[in-house]
Amino acid sequence: MDALTTTIMDEIRQANKTFEKTFGLGDGAGMARLYTSDGMLLPTGSEPVQGHEGIAAFWQGAMQMGIKEANLRSVEVEQLNEDTAIEMGNYHLYGMNHQVLDQGKYMVVWKHEGNNWKLHRDIWNSSQGA
Repeated sequence: MDALTTTIMDEIRQANKTFEKTFGLGDGAGMARLYTSDGMLLPTGSEPVQGHEGIAAFWQGAMQMGIKEANLRSVEVEQLNEDTAIEMGNYHLYGMNHQVLDQGKYMVVWKHEGNNWKLHRDIWNSSQGA
Protein backbone atom coordinates (compact mmCIF):
# COMPACT_ATOMS: atom_id res chain seq x y z
CA MET A 1 0.00 0.00 0.00
CA ASP A 2 1.52 3.34 -0.96
CA ALA A 3 1.75 6.37 1.34
CA LEU A 4 -1.18 8.17 -0.33
CA THR A 5 -3.49 5.19 0.19
CA THR A 6 -2.39 4.86 3.81
CA THR A 7 -3.04 8.56 4.42
CA ILE A 8 -6.52 8.52 2.88
CA MET A 9 -7.40 5.32 4.78
CA ASP A 10 -6.34 6.99 8.04
CA GLU A 11 -8.35 10.13 7.24
CA ILE A 12 -11.49 8.16 6.38
CA ARG A 13 -11.13 6.00 9.50
CA GLN A 14 -10.90 9.18 11.58
CA ALA A 15 -14.03 10.55 9.86
CA ASN A 16 -15.78 7.25 10.67
CA LYS A 17 -14.82 7.63 14.34
CA THR A 18 -16.48 11.05 14.29
CA PHE A 19 -19.56 9.44 12.68
CA GLU A 20 -19.68 6.78 15.41
CA LYS A 21 -19.24 9.32 18.21
CA THR A 22 -21.89 11.68 16.80
CA PHE A 23 -24.31 8.78 16.33
CA GLY A 24 -23.69 7.64 19.90
CA LEU A 25 -24.60 11.11 21.15
CA GLY A 26 -27.99 10.82 19.41
CA ASP A 27 -27.30 13.99 17.41
CA GLY A 28 -29.21 13.84 14.12
CA ALA A 29 -28.28 17.41 13.18
CA GLY A 30 -24.65 16.64 13.93
CA MET A 31 -24.88 13.58 11.70
CA ALA A 32 -26.16 15.74 8.84
CA ARG A 33 -23.16 18.06 9.18
CA LEU A 34 -20.89 15.10 8.39
CA TYR A 35 -22.39 15.03 4.87
CA THR A 36 -21.88 17.42 1.96
CA SER A 37 -24.65 20.01 1.51
CA ASP A 38 -26.06 17.91 -1.34
CA GLY A 39 -25.23 14.61 0.36
CA MET A 40 -27.52 11.66 -0.21
CA LEU A 41 -28.46 8.52 1.72
CA LEU A 42 -29.52 5.48 -0.29
CA PRO A 43 -31.08 3.23 2.37
CA THR A 44 -32.34 -0.26 1.61
CA GLY A 45 -36.08 -0.37 0.92
CA SER A 46 -36.49 3.42 0.90
CA GLU A 47 -36.32 6.33 -1.48
CA PRO A 48 -33.10 8.40 -1.51
CA VAL A 49 -32.77 11.02 1.23
CA GLN A 50 -30.98 14.21 0.17
CA GLY A 51 -29.76 17.34 1.94
CA HIS A 52 -28.98 18.15 5.54
CA GLU A 53 -32.58 18.45 6.70
CA GLY A 54 -33.60 15.06 5.30
CA ILE A 55 -30.42 13.36 6.50
CA ALA A 56 -30.84 14.77 10.02
CA ALA A 57 -34.45 13.54 10.15
CA PHE A 58 -33.46 10.10 8.84
CA TRP A 59 -30.71 9.53 11.41
CA GLN A 60 -32.78 11.02 14.26
CA GLY A 61 -35.56 8.60 13.34
CA ALA A 62 -33.15 5.66 13.38
CA MET A 63 -31.95 6.67 16.83
CA GLN A 64 -35.53 7.05 18.09
CA MET A 65 -36.24 3.51 16.84
CA GLY A 66 -33.67 2.22 19.33
CA ILE A 67 -30.35 2.19 17.49
CA LYS A 68 -27.87 3.41 20.09
CA GLU A 69 -24.49 2.74 18.50
CA ALA A 70 -22.98 2.37 15.03
CA ASN A 71 -19.67 0.64 14.41
CA LEU A 72 -17.96 1.11 11.03
CA ARG A 73 -14.97 -0.84 9.75
CA SER A 74 -13.27 0.29 6.54
CA VAL A 75 -12.20 -2.58 4.30
CA GLU A 76 -10.99 -0.61 1.30
CA VAL A 77 -10.51 3.06 0.46
CA GLU A 78 -9.54 4.26 -3.01
CA GLN A 79 -8.79 7.91 -3.69
CA LEU A 80 -10.01 8.88 -7.16
CA ASN A 81 -8.58 12.42 -7.12
CA GLU A 82 -7.64 15.02 -4.52
CA ASP A 83 -11.29 15.69 -3.63
CA THR A 84 -13.00 12.30 -4.07
CA ALA A 85 -12.57 8.87 -2.49
CA ILE A 86 -14.62 5.68 -2.37
CA GLU A 87 -14.83 3.54 0.74
CA MET A 88 -16.17 0.02 1.17
CA GLY A 89 -16.70 -1.38 4.64
CA ASN A 90 -18.78 -3.30 7.13
CA TYR A 91 -21.13 -1.98 9.80
CA HIS A 92 -22.81 -3.16 12.98
CA LEU A 93 -25.75 -1.36 14.59
CA TYR A 94 -26.43 -1.90 18.28
CA GLY A 95 -29.37 -1.28 20.58
CA MET A 96 -29.57 -1.30 24.37
CA ASN A 97 -27.06 -3.49 26.19
CA HIS A 98 -24.95 -3.74 23.02
CA GLN A 99 -27.56 -6.00 21.34
CA VAL A 100 -26.78 -6.40 17.61
CA LEU A 101 -29.74 -5.01 15.65
CA ASP A 102 -28.21 -5.17 12.18
CA GLN A 103 -24.97 -5.83 10.37
CA GLY A 104 -23.99 -5.47 6.76
CA LYS A 105 -21.83 -3.69 4.25
CA TYR A 106 -21.65 -0.15 2.95
CA MET A 107 -20.12 1.97 0.24
CA VAL A 108 -19.52 5.71 0.61
CA VAL A 109 -18.39 8.31 -1.91
CA TRP A 110 -16.42 10.88 0.10
CA LYS A 111 -15.81 14.49 -0.95
CA HIS A 112 -13.12 16.71 0.54
CA GLU A 113 -14.66 20.04 1.59
CA GLY A 114 -12.60 22.65 3.39
CA ASN A 115 -10.34 20.68 5.71
CA ASN A 116 -12.63 17.68 6.10
CA TRP A 117 -13.72 14.58 4.25
CA LYS A 118 -17.53 14.47 4.14
CA LEU A 119 -19.93 11.74 3.13
CA HIS A 120 -21.43 12.54 -0.26
CA ARG A 121 -23.25 9.33 -1.25
CA ASP A 122 -23.94 6.70 1.41
CA ILE A 123 -25.44 3.31 0.55
CA TRP A 124 -25.68 0.20 2.71
CA ASN A 125 -27.45 -3.13 2.88
CA SER A 126 -27.98 -5.70 5.57
CA SER A 127 -26.25 -9.05 5.66
CA GLN A 128 -28.96 -10.42 7.96
CA GLY A 129 -31.75 -12.52 6.54
CA ALA A 130 -35.31 -11.25 6.34
